[in-house]
Amino acid sequence: MATYDVIIIGGGPGGYVCAIRCAQLGLKTACVEGRGALGGTCLNVGCIPSKALLHATHQLHEAEHNFAKMGLKGKAPSVDWKQMLAFKDEVIESNTKGIEFLFKKNKVDWLQGWGTIPEAGKVKVGDEVHEAKNIIIATGSAPASLPGVEVDEKTVVTSTGALELAKTPKKMVIIGAGVIGLELGSVYSRLGAEVTVIEFLDFITPGMDGEVQKSFQRILKKQGMEFIMGAAVQKTEIARGKAKVTYKLRKDDSEHEIDADTVLVATGRKPYTEGLGLEALGVEMTPRGQVKIGADWQTNVKGVYAIGDVVPGPMLAHKAEDEGMAVAEQIAGKHGHVNYGVIPGVIYTSPEVANVGKTEEQLKEEGRAYKVGKFPFMGNGRAKATFSTEGFVKILADKDTDRILGAHIIGPAAGELIHEICVAMEFGAAAEDLALTCHAHPTYSEAVREAALACGDGPIHV
Repeated sequence: MATYDVIIIGGGPGGYVCAIRCAQLGLKTACVEGRGALGGTCLNVGCIPSKALLHATHQLHEAEHNFAKMGLKGKAPSVDWKQMLAFKDEVIESNTKGIEFLFKKNKVDWLQGWGTIPEAGKVKVGDEVHEAKNIIIATGSAPASLPGVEVDEKTVVTSTGALELAKTPKKMVIIGAGVIGLELGSVYSRLGAEVTVIEFLDFITPGMDGEVQKSFQRILKKQGMEFIMGAAVQKTEIARGKAKVTYKLRKDDSEHEIDADTVLVATGRKPYTEGLGLEALGVEMTPRGQVKIGADWQTNVKGVYAIGDVVPGPMLAHKAEDEGMAVAEQIAGKHGHVNYGVIPGVIYTSPEVANVGKTEEQLKEEGRAYKVGKFPFMGNGRAKATFSTEGFVKILADKDTDRILGAHIIGPAAGELIHEICVAMEFGAAAEDLALTCHAHPTYSEAVREAALACGDGPIHV
C-alpha cells in the first residue's frame, strides 16, 4: 500500500493538470485513470478530436470555395474518411502520450484502473488500497440523453460515436443547438451531409449574448444547416440502420417526424460520479447531482476535494484546469484562486464564436448602466484578405467608469482574440486602455481595438 500527499481520481484536463501542479509544489502525487489513455473526455473523445475534424473539413471548404478565387486552380480534393479519422487518432495519441511524458517528468504516479473512496484518506484501485492525506475528485462528465432516445453509438450517437462514424451520413439530425451539436454539425455539413438541428428553446447556444445568437444562427443557415426551433423531441426509432425522430412544436403542440441516417444527441452533459462511493462516504451533493464544495473546493468530508465538471459552474476544460491548479496551491499551503468572472467560452466553427464576462441580457437584468462598442470584421483589412469578413467584435463597458464588463466575438480567430480582453479584465482595464494600446497591422486583433475605440469617440475604419 502506497502513501501519497495527494491522489487525484480522474486524468482529464482538471485531474492531470492538478497532478502536475501538485508534484511541482513538492507533493507526492498519484493520478487514478481507468481509461486506456490519459486526457479524459477532452483529449480522447471531445475537444481535441473534434478540433482535428473541424480543421480538416475547414481546409476542404477552403479548397472547394476559396482556392480558385486566389488563383489556386485544380480539382477540389476528395474525402478519404478513413484517412481523416486516422489523422484525428494521430492527434489524440500525440496529446495523450504527451501527458504520460509529463507525468514521468514530474514524478506523478499513474494508477491505472477505476478508483473508489472506501473511507476518507483511502483510495481503492482494483485490489489495491492507497493512502492519501488529500483526495481530489476530478471524474468529469458524461453525455446527457433524453427520455425516449436510446443511444446505440452507431445510428443514434453521442459526441463519442459522432467522432468515429463508419461513414459520413447523407442526413444528420442533431438534438440540441449547443456547442457540441453545432461544432459536429458543422463538420458533417462540410462533408456533404444535410444537417438539421432540433432545439427545445427559441434560440441557439443558450447563455450567449442574444445578438451573437441571432448572427451565428444566420451564418450557419447560410452555410446549409437547417434549424427547427421550439421543438421537444419525443422519441427516436431505429429500423434497418436508419432513424426516425419524433418531435412536438411547443407553439401549437403539433407532432412531426424527420428521418436521418445518423442522430446526434447533443443535449448537454451531466456530472460523472458513478462508482466513487460518495453516498456511503457522506459527501453532500447538489440537487443537480454535482458535488457540493466550499470556497476552497473541499467537500463536507475533510480532505476530500472536487473540481471540474463534477462541481457547479461551466463544464469547460480550462475551468477544470484552473480549479486543479488552485486546489494544488491550496493543499500546498499557498493561496489558490479562480476568477469565475473571467472564464472564456469558445465555439470552434467557422467563423469562431467567443465570449467572456457579462452579456447584454445579464447587464440589463442587473440594472447596470453600460455602453456597447462594436466593430464589424468587414472593416478589417486582414479579414478581407482571408475571406473572413463575417461577424463582429462587441465590447461591453461600464457607462461611468469604462471598465470592461464583457466581450463577444464572432469572426476569424475569435477563440484567440478573446484572450486579450480576458487579460484586460483581469487587470480591471477600461475600454480606453485597449483603445490606446498599439496593435500590429494588418491583424484580426485590430478589430478588438476598434471595438474598444467604439466605446469612446468611435472607431476609425467604419
